[in-house]
Formats: sequence, C-alpha cells, structure tokens
Amino acid sequence: MNAYANALLYAIPAFVVLVLIEIAYGHFVKEQKYRFFDTLSSLSSGVTNVLKDSLGLALVLISYPFLVSQLALTQTPSGWPTWVIAFIAIDFAGYWNHRLSHHVNLFWNSHVIHHSSEEFNLACALRQSISNLIGYTAILLLPAALLGVPYQVIAVLAPLHLFGQFWYHTQHIGKLGWLEYVLVTPSQHRVHHAINEEYIDKNLGQIFSVWDRLFGTFQEELDEVPPRYGVLKPALTYNPLWINFQHLYNLAFDAWHAKSWIDKMRIWFMPTGWRPADVAARFERSIIEDVYDYQKYHPKETSSRKIIVFIQFLLAIGLLLYFFSQFSKLGTDIQLLTGGLIFLMVMGYSSLMDGSKWALFFEGIRLLYLMALYFLVPTFYNDLALPFSLLIGVSSLSAIATKVSLSNE
Repeated sequence: MNAYANALLYAIPAFVVLVLIEIAYGHFVKEQKYRFFDTLSSLSSGVTNVLKDSLGLALVLISYPFLVSQLALTQTPSGWPTWVIAFIAIDFAGYWNHRLSHHVNLFWNSHVIHHSSEEFNLACALRQSISNLIGYTAILLLPAALLGVPYQVIAVLAPLHLFGQFWYHTQHIGKLGWLEYVLVTPSQHRVHHAINEEYIDKNLGQIFSVWDRLFGTFQEELDEVPPRYGVLKPALTYNPLWINFQHLYNLAFDAWHAKSWIDKMRIWFMPTGWRPADVAARFERSIIEDVYDYQKYHPKETSSRKIIVFIQFLLAIGLLLYFFSQFSKLGTDIQLLTGGLIFLMVMGYSSLMDGSKWALFFEGIRLLYLMALYFLVPTFYNDLALPFSLLIGVSSLSAIATKVSLSNE
C-alpha cells in the first residue's frame, strides 16, 4: 500500500492538471461549458476511491498469489514476453469484469458511479467506486495464473492498466483510423458511456478493442446518433456515498417487498435493471424515456456556494496529498483515522453541492470526530504533525460557511 500511496502522490496532481487543461481547451477553443459541481463530484469520487484502495478496505475472496502458487502449469519466460502476456491477461480479465458489471444487478452497483455523470470528460474518468468491497478479480486472472505469471508483474502492471484508461474519457478527440481496430479510443468509449438505445452496454474493452469485436459487444460511434451520457435512472445527487450505494439500496428495497421468495433471491443476479413484476407495479421508479429530451440534475449553484465548496474541496485534496506524503510513517490506526477525516470532508461539501441538510450533519460529525480524537487518540495529531487547533478551526469555519449557504436558500 505504501508504493500505491506514493504513486498517487504524483498521479493525482497529474490527473488534476490534465482535467484543467481539458476544461481550458473546451472553454476557449470549443466554447464548451463545464458543469462545475458535476466536475467536482467526479473528482471527489476519485478521492473516496483512492482512500478506500490505499487503506485496503476490501475483503479479498481469493488472492492472485494463492492462485498462481496452486495452479501454475508452467512458468512464463523471463523478460519482456512475461510483461506482454501479463498485460494481455489483465486486459482480458478487465473485459469480463466490466461485462459482468453491466449485465448483473449486484455487480452494477460497484460500477454505476462511473456512469453517473451526465457529462463525458476526463473528470468523469475518476468517478470510481467505493462499494466494491469484495475482491474477486483474481479469479478472472486464471489464465495468467495457469501460465505462471509472477504476482510481482501483475502488481506493477495493474495500476498502469488502470491509469491507461484515463485518456479516452474526452469529447475532444475524434476517430483514430486504424487504431480503432486495436485500442479502445475516445470515440468507442463515448459509445460506452452513452444511454442511447443503440449504444447501451457496448464497447466494454479497457485497453484493447479486440475483445468487443471478438465477443460481439462492439458498436461504432454513429454520426446520426449523438451520444447522451449518464444512466437511465439518474442518481440525482453529487454525493459519492449516495451514488455508490443507491442501486444497492434499491435492490434491497425490491427484494424486501417482493412477494415471491424466488424473486427475493434472484433479483441480485438478474440482468441489470430487472425488477420483480409485483414490485414494479406497486413502486414506480423514474427512468429516462427520451434521451434527447430530459432535465439534467442541476441544483442551485450560487457564486458564494461555488466558492465555499471549492475551498472545501481544495482543503480535502490538500490533506489527501499531505496524507499520502506521510503514509509510510503512519501506523495503520492513524491511516484509517485520517482517511475517515478526509471522507467526512468530502461528504460535507458534496452534500452542500446538493443543497442538502445532510451537509450540516456531516460538518457536525466532523467536529465531534476531531474532538473525540483529541481526547481518545491523543497521538493522532502528533503522528500526523497537524495541530488540533488548526484542524478544529478550519472545520469550524467550514461548518459556519455551510450553515450560512444553506440558510440563504
């Protein structure tokens, strides 16, 4: 985890700079308007995701080192062939993991946040899940394990494979000729994020587009069908926590109210969007009928609220980067407690973007959290090398600003 945190210390600023460059290019060259809160929501989802991953908050059902130690039939040759084979195996596993996420109700919950933005830009590439708390992807790496690909190679390539999926989340790059037959491109991924009937659940590849062509999930971007982005059941919130678990809540709600025990059990593993007939009849759920004519989520965005939220976002990002710079020096308990503090910061300002009273709740919880740490874990502030007076002062000002913003509605 230390190596991952250290890599993020450089990756996060790089991603933010690229997002800013895209925003500037879109604004000054393409006259494209960015939705401020939607972009911040995407970046904030990235914050919660890297926190979860860096803290190792997932239960791994089966690990790749175990698989390779038990099932390897041979050993890949040393040198570059091993790295090539490993990268192809990771991408093959990624395709099937992605396909499961789009076709099975339960797995869709861990992926829906990535599609929840009603825009398509580099920022939405960072909308990643915190609800994927069960690790099962090693099972999909079975071909690599059978070939004896060392775990160390997989560990190096996996984050590079993930980072390699960032660049094609943009509307500013057209079709790329012959590369369209080899790699996943911005054009192909625009199709993937679209909710048009022609595009739903297409182009599931992550780096190589050959899997989609091979397994029948490829769809070219059509000039006569401009993509419309988001999900057919809009999240209607900017808060990463609500977006992450909204679908899971809906599944649990439907399972609880279903009359048939078979429906209560199978709803989790049915195709995405499936609902028991009796539940659907009693509890309607809004869905976009016309993708070319619907109201995007757009709560109140005053200039003062934008300033307050942006400052709170900068404070959260600043603490996150500082946290990663100190990560290897901190004990597991301090790492978890610091992660909790950053999480509460994100929950507060993302709820304020919604104009929700939950913003005050999270601000209050953060103040109580800091005071509890002062009395119950006195080493926290020394280990983190940040004074209690600074953190409690900043949090108090944040709570006051949130209260004033909500009162002005």
